[in-house]
Amino acid sequence: MSEALLVEKDGPIATLTLNRPEVMNALSPALLADLCGAFRALQDDREILAVILTGNGRAFCAGLDLKAMADHPGGLDAFAIHGDNDVARAMADFDRPIIVAVNGVAATGGFELALMGDILIASEEARFGDTHCRVGLAPGWGLSQKLARMIGPSRAKEAHFTGNFISAQQAADWGLISRAVPADQLLADARQVAEDIASCVPATVKIYKKLVDDGLASTFGAGKEMEKLVMGYANKGVSGDDIGQRRENVQARGKKQV
Repeated sequence: MSEALLVEKDGPIATLTLNRPEVMNALSPALLADLCGAFRALQDDREILAVILTGNGRAFCAGLDLKAMADHPGGLDAFAIHGDNDVARAMADFDRPIIVAVNGVAATGGFELALMGDILIASEEARFGDTHCRVGLAPGWGLSQKLARMIGPSRAKEAHFTGNFISAQQAADWGLISRAVPADQLLADARQVAEDIASCVPATVKIYKKLVDDGLASTFGAGKEMEKLVMGYANKGVSGDDIGQRRENVQARGKKQV
């Protein structure tokens, strides 16, 4: 793994930091390979219960590295975004929550990368922009499908067709992110969410993530039927004593937070 991606593990939480601040953390072929490798390695690490993805410097990610594209005779072929180098698949296959701490600009491919996460928290300095129409490229990581489902088709189409940026506050108002926080609180806030996730029942968190993701890719009716089927086998081995003990833990945690 290159220095383009920093990987830190602290207890049940892993933090991945895009580390090309001199080019606004643009996605080079090496960085894409590192991201894929990191998520696949973390998938095999059962000690990790949540991942935080963020960027170093003033940007989260400016998208694909245009210099790498220009220097390669095949253009986009330089990235070979498939198979072992398919970051969308590597992140989708990771079965625990991914919290994206958007520290700055998330543009085009960087916007798409952010939307590959499960929970988005942004610095008040963050901005989201889809410049595909401005640079003449079609999206390929789900942006045309995800954004409309998250913020509605009118807002999504305005973002797609104009290339204009969405501020952190606007993103929060539209439901694109969970919330916008001061820049100096971003990682602490993301870490607290990760710790809260890690304090829950890991198997249930994984089941819940799959239910939500599979449900979003289906119809409402089919999603409800899927939930019933999952409930049947997932809850079968849970005893009343298990629930009682966990409920006591929840109540104790609630008192600490008051």
